[in-house]
Amino acid sequence: MTNPPYDSNQGGGAGPWAVPTNDTPQQGHPQPGYPQPGYPQQSGYPQGLYGAAPYGVIPGPYGYGPSAIQLASWGARVAATLIDGLIMSPVLIIGYFALYKSIKPATYNLKGNLVSLGGPTGTGVAVELLCDLVVFAFSLWQLYRQGTTGQTIGKKAIGIRILKQATMQPTGFGLAFVRSLAHILDALPCYVGFLAPLWDSGNRTFADQICGTLAVKN
Repeated sequence: MTNPPYDSNQGGGAGPWAVPTNDTPQQGHPQPGYPQPGYPQQSGYPQGLYGAAPYGVIPGPYGYGPSAIQLASWGARVAATLIDGLIMSPVLIIGYFALYKSIKPATYNLKGNLVSLGGPTGTGVAVELLCDLVVFAFSLWQLYRQGTTGQTIGKKAIGIRILKQATMQPTGFGLAFVRSLAHILDALPCYVGFLAPLWDSGNRTFADQICGTLAVKN
């Protein structure tokens, strides 16, 4: 008497006569969703961050992909500085003119004794201080603009930006303010620091070298 074929639907597992089905793993064939020995596993995530520049490539301004950065020339930087300086020149001229016109000469009596000291009036001093305050506030706004966009009004007119060399991003107001103070070092040795871009490989002033910044074309 022979044993009947084993019914795979009965009992607790596949017997020797079980017919392979789609639910029965086949040896030697990887099953989706399960780690298989000998097969490299993929994480399913793309390599690198979205929008990141390839390794070793400098990102462009504002991080919009890799870009060939072109340094701003010394002449372009001088032109931008002159424009920024000329913007507030009329305000300074008005302040100093008002101060000068308010100056009164000293007065003496018939015996030649001093009656009153000469000098500017309170109105002249007030106008001059007000003009200085306007120029100071405008300068701070220019630094804020440069820190957030890389450009002052003059730099925008010429088409250049001041960016951090490490990230090629705007410096932020804090570093822009520190950089403006560092220009004192550019001026100390007979203004030679402002001429440094003529021989520096990165077209940098002393202030740029200290703060790690670059002047680049827009």
